[in-house]
Amino acid sequence: MTSIFDSIPTIDVAALRSADPAARRTVVDELGRAARDVGFAQLVGHGIDPSLFDALLTATKTFFALPYDEKMRVYIGRSTNHRGYVPAGEEVFAGATPDHKEAYDLSIDLPSDHPEHLAGNPLLGPNQWPALDGFAEPVDAYYRAAFSLGRILLRAFAEALGEDADLFDRHVTTPPSQLRLIHYPHDPSAADRPGIGAHTDYEVFTLLRPTAPGLEVLNGNGEWIDVPYRDDAIVLNIGDLLEIWTNGRFAATSHRVRKVAEERYSFPLFFNVDYHTRVAPLPQFVDADGPRYDAVVAGEHLFAQTAQSFTYLRRRIEKGHVSLPDGARPLYSLGREAQRSAALS
Repeated sequence: MTSIFDSIPTIDVAALRSADPAARRTVVDELGRAARDVGFAQLVGHGIDPSLFDALLTATKTFFALPYDEKMRVYIGRSTNHRGYVPAGEEVFAGATPDHKEAYDLSIDLPSDHPEHLAGNPLLGPNQWPALDGFAEPVDAYYRAAFSLGRILLRAFAEALGEDADLFDRHVTTPPSQLRLIHYPHDPSAADRPGIGAHTDYEVFTLLRPTAPGLEVLNGNGEWIDVPYRDDAIVLNIGDLLEIWTNGRFAATSHRVRKVAEERYSFPLFFNVDYHTRVAPLPQFVDADGPRYDAVVAGEHLFAQTAQSFTYLRRRIEKGHVSLPDGARPLYSLGREAQRSAALS
């Protein structure tokens, strides 16, 4: 049964860094309710220094203001591990037209001689940095801060389920946790249609810092609920892997970005676990009806979903240069929208 909600909760998570166990427990319980009932929350008191975000935003604006040919020097299709510039129209979501946005994608910055990269891992290795002064340092600093927050939240989610804090965190060493720098250009004629089509996120959860409104979340009635914009908040949403691990106790909620007339930047960190982690419903969350999901390998699930939505990877698949992992799920076959569709069929 999918949840009927009409607003997104706001949670002050400062006590997660507190030595007061009662205060921490209160926040843990709030996070658990949000994960079960909505799949989304706005986090304040998150501890990320505003100056880190300001520096990230300045660097991002500088990069996207470059001429197209300069940005294409770090085109994501030049990378073997999915890093770099994503031009408008490159990414196509299931059942939607190409998105009118541009992006720059990065992840954990491993050396070129890292064993996973040398072995051909499609998501692990070095970032493809542009030759732009004052870009890599602030972007990497924000990545590290958001990733640190993610580990704190991951432990809190385990506690919210009544488990040891390291239940999921033990699988975090060199995960393909991706940070996207996204630019939605000014569009004075914006129509009432999505700027990013309805989807769930492929990883464990997402930590999003936008600069303007536009995000909407799907509830159990099939209604789109607005996420109010707050310039002091980070938006949290549950992803596919946490839904699988908890056998649906926590559910990935479909969301989209509607078209807005104003220029908008968005910075999602897609928090993940290590590439080779096997994710299956944990026995303590499985009832007499059995598991609701088949197991996936975290990195393979992420790559399969990515490869089905990026044009350059779809071309590589068509040419036989890469292939989808065995048992790859169709795009967006998890989450509340998929549950609702299955219930109606």
